[in-house]
Amino acid sequence: MKDKKKFSLPARYALFFLMLFCIILLAVSYFRPGFLSPFTNAVNSVLAPMQKGLNRLGSSFADTAYDYQSLEEARAENQQLKEELAALKEDIGNYQQGQVELQELRELLELKGQYTDYETTGARIIQKDAGNWYHSFVIDKGTEDGIEKDMNVIADGGLVGIVTDVGSNFAKVRSIIDDDSNVSAMSLNSGDTCIVSGDLQLYAEGRLRISYIDKNDNVWDDDKIVTSNISDKFLPNILIGYAQGIEVDSNNVTKSGYLIPAVDFGHLQTVLVIKTLKVTGEESQP
Repeated sequence: MKDKKKFSLPARYALFFLMLFCIILLAVSYFRPGFLSPFTNAVNSVLAPMQKGLNRLGSSFADTAYDYQSLEEARAENQQLKEELAALKEDIGNYQQGQVELQELRELLELKGQYTDYETTGARIIQKDAGNWYHSFVIDKGTEDGIEKDMNVIADGGLVGIVTDVGSNFAKVRSIIDDDSNVSAMSLNSGDTCIVSGDLQLYAEGRLRISYIDKNDNVWDDDKIVTSNISDKFLPNILIGYAQGIEVDSNNVTKSGYLIPAVDFGHLQTVLVIKTLKVTGEESQP
């Protein structure tokens, strides 16, 4: 075993005198309490500023630690509030979307009630051709849902167009505003016939063209224009729109003018497909 390290002689003397000095101080303090006051005051005058500095330093460290903890808590609370706000915005968005869809369903149900003689089915538009207007678009119903070519499509209380192509789960619709569209129509008031022609450029002004009206026929401004009985593809008495600007043509034989469509072809979302096909003999009218 190694020998325990021993204090040197000077160190022993120093330790002895230090212990003796402490004992004397204790004895004097006990028997003469006020004797050491000057000495104590002197020591306190030296140590007090140091103690204040240490206290301030400690308080500063404590305040900094508290501020850091408060900052971290604030950050965590802010992050939680952001997440709650995002969730709330999502809920509001879903609610608003649900309200829009509910309103669309109500409108379709109301529209369906106007055509109780026909079997109908609602469909949502899933694609449209380029441009501002729904002149040609695709719906999410097809042969699996009983959709066939030439079925009439309606929305907003009026005629939208006709099914031109059908797949198993989709169908393409050409609307009455398309340049290739011609609908045999008539005045609901008089029964006199006319042709409503699609015109995308003219529809930029919110109008379509009405033509082939006999000069003596009673088709005038503000008349309700509906699909005619003689059309080979369109079912009768479906509202198309309202006559406007009817005038006698330069040939002094016919009249023509414009039609304000009943349907807003800039904001279509859902439509109603009439699953009843027009049954005719020889094809004679569009």
